[in-house]
Amino acid sequence: MLTKQDYDDIRKELDNCHHPVYFYDDDADGLSSFLLFYRYVREGKGIILKTHPNVDMKFIDKVKYYFPDKIFILDIVRTEQEFIDKVKTPIIWIDHHGPIERRGVKYYNPLLKEPKKNMPTSYLCYKVVQQDLWIAMVGIVGDWTLPKDLGEKFSEKYPDLLPPNVTDPGVAMFETKLGTLIQIYEFCMKGKTSEVKKFIKILTRINDPYEILQGKTPRTKLIMRHYKKIKKEFDSLKKEIKVDKSSPLVVFQYHVNRMSLSGELSNYVLYKYPKKLTIIAREKGGEMKCSLRSHKYNVREIMAKALIGVEGFGGGHIEACGGVIKKYDWDKFLDKVREQL
Repeated sequence: MLTKQDYDDIRKELDNCHHPVYFYDDDADGLSSFLLFYRYVREGKGIILKTHPNVDMKFIDKVKYYFPDKIFILDIVRTEQEFIDKVKTPIIWIDHHGPIERRGVKYYNPLLKEPKKNMPTSYLCYKVVQQDLWIAMVGIVGDWTLPKDLGEKFSEKYPDLLPPNVTDPGVAMFETKLGTLIQIYEFCMKGKTSEVKKFIKILTRINDPYEILQGKTPRTKLIMRHYKKIKKEFDSLKKEIKVDKSSPLVVFQYHVNRMSLSGELSNYVLYKYPKKLTIIAREKGGEMKCSLRSHKYNVREIMAKALIGVEGFGGGHIEACGGVIKKYDWDKFLDKVREQL
């Protein structure tokens, strides 16, 4: 884990900036991490990475346009050395993937110190700002983690959202009101870019989880209307997933004309079938954008081996990975996965 000194150092970086830029991943963990830091500083510009979790040279113009005094990179797997060298702006990078080596950046990753004790980025960010616990829990549990210290603290304050007897992150995600809140946050990042920006702006201003869940204010009615629309598509896709009980592998493929819900679908199947390896893939532009999950198998190792001799890339955690495989190599990739099972 990070040390108290690490948290103090990151907090000083936040306290001494006036116009930061925040790069963050497009999942509950990334969004919550951004919200925790933005609501602490009350300044800056958030940039969500919706395609590839990599801060590279295509973002240089955005940095020049916003002219930040600091850059915070949150829950992002990769940042290119060329980007770091070109921006000439202090970079504070907080992540729990990898880890990865780069020069000229302040890099905080719990895996550097304790490889077997990982925590979501939103957990690390909460330890820095020490506020908005409910936002932190959206990201933490949304990343399939339920730490005892924050779980007990949250249940004491919000027992109706997370009953004290719930200690399994899967149960928390799919059988509690906190899980509903997580899904609302995830679905806020789906759809047109203009809508996503509007929803995230609203989320930066909400101080109470019940305002969202009850959906009684004009701004939360807007969010809940969008959530119900996306949930309808999510429920429709769920019904199309077929599971062979005799096979260790679940594969579900859908097309570009359907909304991208691979991460959410794979989490659902993981919860229902924890002993299987699940691959949810969406076909787009000659590529299969996929999400892999398993509690039983080392998904990161399986994906790395399956990518040998295949055109594509991917990575992530032991139990959860994402990847992009060229369509013409997709069957080959699946065969290489099956061989390992």
